[in-house]
Amino acid sequence: MSAGRREWLGLAVLALPTVLLSLDMSVLHLAVPHLAADLRPSSTQLLWIIDIYGFMIAGFLVTMGTRGDRIGRRKLLMIGSGAFGLASVAAAFSTSPEMLIAARAVLGIAGATLMPSTLALISNMFRNPKERGTAIAVWMSCFMGGMVVGPVAGGFLLEHFRWGSVFLMGVPVMLLLLATAPKLLPEYRDPAAGRLDLASVGLSLGAILPVIYALKEIAKNGLSLTEIVVLAAGLAVGTVFVRRQRRLEHPLLDLQLFRVRAFSAAVAIMLVGAVTMGGVFLLVSQYLQMVAGLSTVDAGLLLVPQALAVVVGSMVAPRLARRFRPEFVLGFGMLVAAAGILLFTLASGPGGVPFVVLGMAIASFGMGPQGVLCTEMVVGSVPPQRAGAASAMSETSAEFGIAMGIAVFGSVATAVYRDQIAIPAQVPAAAAAQATDSMAGAMEASATLPGATGEQLLATARDAFSSGLHTVAGIGAAIVVVFAVVGMVALRRSPAAAQVEEPVSVAS
Repeated sequence: MSAGRREWLGLAVLALPTVLLSLDMSVLHLAVPHLAADLRPSSTQLLWIIDIYGFMIAGFLVTMGTRGDRIGRRKLLMIGSGAFGLASVAAAFSTSPEMLIAARAVLGIAGATLMPSTLALISNMFRNPKERGTAIAVWMSCFMGGMVVGPVAGGFLLEHFRWGSVFLMGVPVMLLLLATAPKLLPEYRDPAAGRLDLASVGLSLGAILPVIYALKEIAKNGLSLTEIVVLAAGLAVGTVFVRRQRRLEHPLLDLQLFRVRAFSAAVAIMLVGAVTMGGVFLLVSQYLQMVAGLSTVDAGLLLVPQALAVVVGSMVAPRLARRFRPEFVLGFGMLVAAAGILLFTLASGPGGVPFVVLGMAIASFGMGPQGVLCTEMVVGSVPPQRAGAASAMSETSAEFGIAMGIAVFGSVATAVYRDQIAIPAQVPAAAAAQATDSMAGAMEASATLPGATGEQLLATARDAFSSGLHTVAGIGAAIVVVFAVVGMVALRRSPAAAQVEEPVSVAS
């Protein structure tokens, strides 16, 4: 059945929170210096201000995706939108670091309701696979569009208004959504979903949050006993969570979904894509600022082509998938992405910026089809009433992938940096130790040394960091090539579980 005018207008409504979430993620780093000067948070508080949003989103995605299947996806979307708007106001007018941390935590929990709800509603509104692919491409393009608009809009607001203004951008968006959703979005729920198992909710948080936290800390500070213990604890709780889901009649996470080959293969490919792009993007951002010496705003502007390339790749993917087999479009796009990542190996020193910018644009264009087609496979391979849980799994895999990529590739790059840096003989021991630890440390140490010595130290640190980037780019490109082939094989002639008819409750 083809979608009508109401469904396409509803898609425009669903694009609103998608744009907002990406805006909120992209403007915070611009606002950090301003809010730090005003609220004077400690270093620990500042880290929580930055990280708590992502922690809460990752921790609650599975719960909220399944919750939407139970109480209704439109209802959950509106509840989350209202909470997001109120928390945005609280964040904007925070008078202390503690208040801002709490507001950011609520923003994260509310944000966890938005992505799976919007994607699940799209899967239900657009039952025609061709139209659903186009709708998901628009949905994903809006998310990336917010990443483009965020730095520009945020920079303008910070130049003319208080730092809290960047959070207020979300308020009119949520008001518009709340006003139009009841008229344009139908309601969907699973009448046989059963009651929410609170023990499973607690176990999911106890598994996801420690693992995400440990991966982030490993990326920042390296491997230590504390991170190992936290990671092990999260994995242990995750094991208990999985066992409980297998026993429950109405589990929080339906593990039966992973028996669908299209679902499990698509989630795995999305995870690998997030691992690779998350780790590479971290190093590219650091390269532009620490090696090329660009400001945060200038570095952000140079990444605009990358965001635009994702939009283009996402929008052309459904059309190509109609003419060619989707798994071949997916695989070819990943091979293009691998070629873009390999361009990073040509970037050495400050003069390598063109290779980095072009490489990111090509890689992002190639990964565009992966995001759209894998997402469509995930939601299209399950029965309609399970779309919320499936959407949450795709989003959770992306969150895990990004955190894992930052931790793993960041550790590899750091190891190469420490092995390759050649400290000049005239550098004092304390400065040498600081420079050997990290590129940021080398920048701080060079500022304390006489002109020629400082420049010499900075030059060798830049070369060492570039070597780390080259190594990560080679590994990342190889992984993408392998999974491009694996994806084309695993997804070929995959049976779709969506063909299984099960009851679904629909209410306008």
